[in-house]
This record gives sequence, C-alpha cells and structure tokens, in this order.
Amino acid sequence: MQDTWTHRTVLLNEAVAALHIQPDGHYIDTTYGRGGHSRLILSALSPRGRLTVFDKDPEAIAAAQALADPRMAIRHEGFRHLGALPDGSAAGVLMDLGISSPQIDNPARGFSFRSDGPLDMRMDTTRGQSVADWLAEADTDTITEVIREYGEERFAGQIAKAIDRRRQERGPLGTTAELAEVVAGAVKTREPGKDPATRTFQAFRIFINAELEELQQALEASLKVLQPGGRLVVISFHSLEDRIVKQFIAEHSREVFDRRAPFAAPKAMRLQALGRVKPGEEEVAGNPRSRSAVMRVAERTDVPVQAPTQRYPGALA
Repeated sequence: MQDTWTHRTVLLNEAVAALHIQPDGHYIDTTYGRGGHSRLILSALSPRGRLTVFDKDPEAIAAAQALADPRMAIRHEGFRHLGALPDGSAAGVLMDLGISSPQIDNPARGFSFRSDGPLDMRMDTTRGQSVADWLAEADTDTITEVIREYGEERFAGQIAKAIDRRRQERGPLGTTAELAEVVAGAVKTREPGKDPATRTFQAFRIFINAELEELQQALEASLKVLQPGGRLVVISFHSLEDRIVKQFIAEHSREVFDRRAPFAAPKAMRLQALGRVKPGEEEVAGNPRSRSAVMRVAERTDVPVQAPTQRYPGALA
C-alpha cells in the first residue's frame, strides 16, 4: 500500500553534485528511502548509465519498484552487502544515513515517541527482533549499556532501572507511548526543546538495526567497489555516525608507512578527503530535520596525490 507521508531529501542537489556524475557511469545509492537522490542521479545518466539501490525497508523497495526505471537495479538488503558488487565497478557511492520521514511519521513503524504505536523500530519489518521483543528479555546492565553507548545518554542507568521496574510491575513494554512515559519519569532534566525520550529512542533504533556496525562494513566495502576517481558521499545525522565517517576518511587519506620496513615505499593512500557540507539556512528553515546533517566527500585513489584536488563549491574546511 502506498504511504501518505512525505519525505524531503536532505542535501539533495549538493550530494548529487558531489558525486560528479558521468552520464555512462555506474552509481550506488545505498539507502534508497523514497528515492530523492536516486531520481536526481537517474536524471543525469544516459541510457547506458546504471544505478544500483539498496534498502532494508520493504516500503522503500516498493517505492523503487514503482519507479520502474530499466537502468536501476534494486536490492532488498542492507548496505553492508555493498561488497558483493564487482570490484572497481562504481563511479560513485552515496550513503544517506538518515531515517526517512515516512518511517518516523508512521506510528505503525514504532520509531517516534510523538505518536503511539507498536514498539518495533526495525528497518526491515520482514525479519529480526523488534525493540519490544528485545526489551522483554534484555537484562538491566545490557539495556544501560545500549542507551549509554548509542544514545550518549547520561541517565542511562536510571532509565534502564525504570524499564525493569515497569516490566516487573505491569509486564513488558509494548508501545512507543509506554516507553516514552517510562523515560520521562526517569529523566529529570533535558535540554530545552528536546523530549526526554530522544536519546533512548535513538539508542534502541541504532542497536536493533545494527546501524553503526553496518556503516563500518559498508565504508570498508566502498573502497572495494569504487573505481579510481570514484566519489564517496556520506550524509550523517548524529555524532556517532559522523565520527565513524570522519575517522574512516582520515585513516585512508594518508600514506601508510611500515615501521618494520623503514626504507620501503609507503602504501599509497586510498582516499582523498574533499571536504564537508552542511545544509544552508534556507534548507533548515524549510526542513528542520536537516539541521543536524553533515555531508562528507572523498575520492578514491591509489596514487599518491601531489596537490589537493580542488574542493567543489560549498565544501567547508
């Protein structure tokens, strides 16, 4: 069934411009979502160009299939499987790590504390364990660790204990409203304008979908599938993701010397960082969900670079 929730793609033109589209090239959109980036990429491709899209979400896959573009290959799986594509086959890889508005706004998906729905949060509703199922059996120490690590929540211990008390007194948590109520009772202070449950919901979503582990696997796979000169473009929405992306690009943007063989030639760097971009004031005003976005861009290279490649317009230092 077609959803009625709309989605505004963040950094749409900036991301596709950063890919530096070659009309006959092969590009990869690792998180199709509702296809904003993919449609713009397709508009720049010739009949010989190709686009491969990944997504876990069955609703996103249905949206991709409805587009029915013969140049587009659709894969219903997470982007950790990026490495299954042929080596050096892609001129560009785009990773938009944000959760889509239809996922947030549809109460049945269980991602949001703003409306009541089943406590699910799975990106792929056809497999895996929901948050409700996990919370029914997880011990307090594990819940604390997840909230602290993935939500960067200083009240993680208090929230986990409150969840445990709620389970003992009234049974397992089953809805988003129940979880939000428990968290609100455990978190006594919060930043102005931020719901007490924000960090806990983020933590459970990241954990149940193994988002950070998948991101690390996909970044490593991008080095395999990108051809020399191919672009890696990653849009992240919170500090945990951005830190992983930043460190990955930095690690592969320098020559590596083998200390055991000091006179050997250094191993050539595999990426060249080209900069980062944040949404402008106009985009943030029109789409407040874009305000935390950070886009980082790098270019695949195995050749030592003598001088920096010129940054594209809009890149920040």
